[in-house]
Amino acid sequence: MKRVQAACICQTLHFFQKDEPSKDRNEKLSREEIEKYKKSLEQSRTEYRVLEEKKQDDGSIVIKVIKQHNNSPVGDYLK
Repeated sequence: MKRVQAACICQTLHFFQKDEPSKDRNEKLSREEIEKYKKSLEQSRTEYRVLEEKKQDDGSIVIKVIKQHNNSPVGDYLK
C-alpha cells in the first residue's frame, strides 16, 4: 500500500496581455491578473509561495510558484 505524504507542484506562469502595445499598461494589467490568481488560490485554500517574479522587457511578468497539489499535505515544500 502507498499513501501520499506530501505533494506540491511547481509552475512557471507567464502573465501577458495579447494585444496591448503599451509596456506600462501591459505591466499594470498583468499585475492585476497576478493578484486575481493569488486571490483565487487563497479562496480555494490552496497553500502557495511565489518563488520568483521577473518583469519582461514588454511589460509582461513571469512568476515561479510552488503550490499545494490536490489538497495533499505540503510537508516541508512550503517552508
